[in-house]
Amino acid sequence: MTGVDHQHQSDEDGTEDPVRRTHEEAADEGAERLHRSLTVLTTTGFLGGVEITIGLLAYLLTLHETGSHLLAGLAFSIGLVSLFLAHSELFTEGFYYPITAIAAGRGTWVELLRLWAVTLVMNLLGGTVMIALVVAGFPDLRGTLAESAHHFLDIGFSWQGAALAVLAGVAITLVTRMQAGTDSPTAMIVASVAGAIVLAGGSLFHSVMDSILIIGAILSGAHGVGWLEWLSWVWWVIPLNILGGLALTTAPRLLRSKEVREEKGR
Repeated sequence: MTGVDHQHQSDEDGTEDPVRRTHEEAADEGAERLHRSLTVLTTTGFLGGVEITIGLLAYLLTLHETGSHLLAGLAFSIGLVSLFLAHSELFTEGFYYPITAIAAGRGTWVELLRLWAVTLVMNLLGGTVMIALVVAGFPDLRGTLAESAHHFLDIGFSWQGAALAVLAGVAITLVTRMQAGTDSPTAMIVASVAGAIVLAGGSLFHSVMDSILIIGAILSGAHGVGWLEWLSWVWWVIPLNILGGLALTTAPRLLRSKEVREEKGR
């Protein structure tokens, strides 16, 4: 997760409005992401897949040893923290910053689709490379991988599955928004840990994280888990992640920011 140089602007009374400041800084960050070169997009996306899989390895090890999804979710937080500290990119991070930039007239929808497509593909590629190493290096985790994959696939395209996918989009976008709303690195890390506990501890349907787990189960030869099963799952999880992130987290905050700016302009 890359940072932005904060340029604080003061209102007429000399005080700084946090909503307005956060909106302007998010637009700066989003514009930077939208205008990245293809080389930067591919490398940050690939590294995002690599680093999130380190978190998934911690998740699998903890779940295998304890059987606790909440403790495993806490262990998974190393993945989200590493994304923040290493300035990598996760597909679902694109649900806040870039949309804010577009709303501010500093990017286009074509650029957004380019960012989403390249980042998603490279996240999955980096994650596949890493989870293949996990399967080879930790054969004892194959049963845990299969169990995790079946959780997502067995629920499938249902009201429960749709709710879990929307909630995942809300949760990961809220993490991004919380990080945008503070200058404290400690607070940003706390946001990452909290989001990880909800996402992984609650076994929400996240298009990248859970795809990597399912792909790991496929590579380990899990019964009833194949590429067709994964494709039949991921095609509807992606748009519902987007729906949750945009409709329930980003859009209301854009409306709030717009109202604040209009009030200050009066």
